[in-house]
Amino acid sequence: MNRAWQGWARQDGRKGVRNLVAVVYLVECARHVAEAVAAPWRDPLSGGTGDVQAMGFPGCYPSAYGHRMLERLLTHPNVGAVLLVSLGCEGFDKRRLAGAVEGSGRPVEVLTIQDAGGTRAAVEAGRVYVERIRTEIAEGPRVEMTPADLIVGTICGGSDGTSGITGNPAAGRAFDRLIEAGAACIFEETGELIGCERHMAARAATPELGREVEGAVHKAARYYETLGHASFAAGNADGGLTTIEEKSMGAYAKSGRSEIVGLLKPGDIPPTGGLYLLDVVPDGEVRFGFPNINDNAEIAELIACGAHMVLFVTGRGSVVGSACAPVIKICANPETYARMADDMDINAGRILKGEADLDEVGGEILDAIFATAGGASTRSEALGHQEFILTYKSFEPIGPACLPRQ
Repeated sequence: MNRAWQGWARQDGRKGVRNLVAVVYLVECARHVAEAVAAPWRDPLSGGTGDVQAMGFPGCYPSAYGHRMLERLLTHPNVGAVLLVSLGCEGFDKRRLAGAVEGSGRPVEVLTIQDAGGTRAAVEAGRVYVERIRTEIAEGPRVEMTPADLIVGTICGGSDGTSGITGNPAAGRAFDRLIEAGAACIFEETGELIGCERHMAARAATPELGREVEGAVHKAARYYETLGHASFAAGNADGGLTTIEEKSMGAYAKSGRSEIVGLLKPGDIPPTGGLYLLDVVPDGEVRFGFPNINDNAEIAELIACGAHMVLFVTGRGSVVGSACAPVIKICANPETYARMADDMDINAGRILKGEADLDEVGGEILDAIFATAGGASTRSEALGHQEFILTYKSFEPIGPACLPRQ
């Protein structure tokens, strides 16, 4: 696949498709200040550039998961500089996080609201820093990128009866072609793959990995049984889906046909190209409620695994994007696309109407990936969508059987 474009070179050797300033709140009490700091640049609909984005962790108490997620996100290749916004009395270890960002070669500054003199003074100081650092990182080195440099994630949300027969399998076709070109591709989530575990195990690169995959799905089934609620929303039923198994078959289609080479947990970065499954269901007993309370929680976890961008298949019509990485919206339902074309990048509903086949739409998705990697804005970026959420979770490290043999 002869594709190449210019990306952003990072000191760790990784390459980004965006060059963002991340303004990061370290507790919900600092969120307003962080968002106010980013506001002049944040929203393209209001004349902003979209290259300054607010994200963060809302909890006041320490979280190994929250720290790992933010460390991975703030050293993501799409991020060029960081401003950490602290209230001053939260439990987050801001110095440790700042040290990790600095160690990655990125400029970072810590702004503590209580020390700065309150909201107004902190917002003013934060904007001064952002204005200066945007100019500095804009002069950063560029580097050639090819498909083999990419990590791409995929998710489906607002699913309906069309998702599993148009948008999801078309995304799978794009994945297969990316993987052939050396890219790493990540699909999720184990809670929406119940009933598909044997099929995935049969596609695993090794028997040991196959057992890990089956175990991850069984863990998810036990977790949801304890909660008394599967990953199945009222909107899924209204859209024609009947069971979690039926939804799972549709979600499984977006993985394509490639061999599964690894199993990841949030924050694990693929060491090689190939197809990876992301396990998003916490380990151990149920402690923190529903594994992911909305689609953006899963998008953040895909990005924390290094995804340069995320393919989002929707039948009912989700409008969300994300901070830190572009989201490409693939609409599975032609009627939804007719109503919401301004929010969608790809009309996979054409398959249902006999106007295109899976390979053709897969090729359109591939073209959109490369255009986005080269700097073109997705619809969610153009509309200013930068949704972001983190919650409390707990994971054990993955074992050697989960990763490709080097």
